[in-house]
Amino acid sequence: MATVVGAAAAMLLTACGGGGEVRESGGVPVLRYQGWASQVIVPELAEDLGFFENKVKLEWQGNTISGPQDIQSAATGQVDFGGAFGGAVAKLGQAGAPITAVVNYYGSDEKTFTGFYVPDNSPVRTPKDLAGKKIGVNTLGGQAEADVHDALKKSGFDEEQIKSVQLVVLPPPNTEDAVRRGQVDVAALTGQFQQRAVANGGLRAVFTDYEEFGPFNGGQYVFRNDFIGKNAASVEAFVNGVAKALEWQRVTPREQVIARFTEIIEKRKRSGEDASSVKYWQSVGVPAAHGAIVDADFLRWESWLRDTGAITGSLDAAKLYTNKFNPNVRK
Repeated sequence: MATVVGAAAAMLLTACGGGGEVRESGGVPVLRYQGWASQVIVPELAEDLGFFENKVKLEWQGNTISGPQDIQSAATGQVDFGGAFGGAVAKLGQAGAPITAVVNYYGSDEKTFTGFYVPDNSPVRTPKDLAGKKIGVNTLGGQAEADVHDALKKSGFDEEQIKSVQLVVLPPPNTEDAVRRGQVDVAALTGQFQQRAVANGGLRAVFTDYEEFGPFNGGQYVFRNDFIGKNAASVEAFVNGVAKALEWQRVTPREQVIARFTEIIEKRKRSGEDASSVKYWQSVGVPAAHGAIVDADFLRWESWLRDTGAITGSLDAAKLYTNKFNPNVRK
């Protein structure tokens, strides 16, 4: 694992090599990004609500199903920003990728969380029953993997027993169907796809990350350091807009948030998208006001990072992020 991480870092550093210039359209800086199919990410909402105030505009480059892939694309310059869970950001940063996290964008609360679901008649009742089982996740190296690792370790599993659990990568919209068909034993579900699965009935949660940790900030948007150095005003406009969009979701009635998401998806007309699942949206999920980042957002995953060989020494979380571009919480 450590060798793979090192090789990945070398490729990222080579790919980054310089640059950082931002293209403009109509005098407004353009930020390239990847979206998520049938979902509205926070920057898309911020732009639709006018929170970027003609200071930046977004340019969609396609979709991803993986936070680690998204931030690697940002690190290599394929897009200008990307988002992933804090453990993936720490892993990439510790490996030498020149990136900095600037704002939290997702997390877990009592309504929005990652849960690990099985059919009602499954013999799997607790994390201890997961040995040798297949779990459907959206990516390897993502939060679901870390959640499984930490739950199993807490249950007394050693590293070899943890490795007996097979993670199967599936697109988030298809994970519910896979567990119902028996293609996997357990489905890691979150957000609107989780709520849809629960509403359809017949599934129950073995455990959730909210049960494990309580409310927490799950993931951050990152920019390359060279991009930040040359485009500080654009980064601040982005962070401020994202922070405002998080708070808008927090205070706006649920039915209005769902209506806005539905409108955004329908009017952008991306191939193969379906807005039907957004009606299951429950909450913003991010407990931190304005998406402020703290050390704990990365240190939470230190055990997983160390056990998988991503880090060997201590994790210096303060080097991974900054709040200086968030005018609501400058630090």
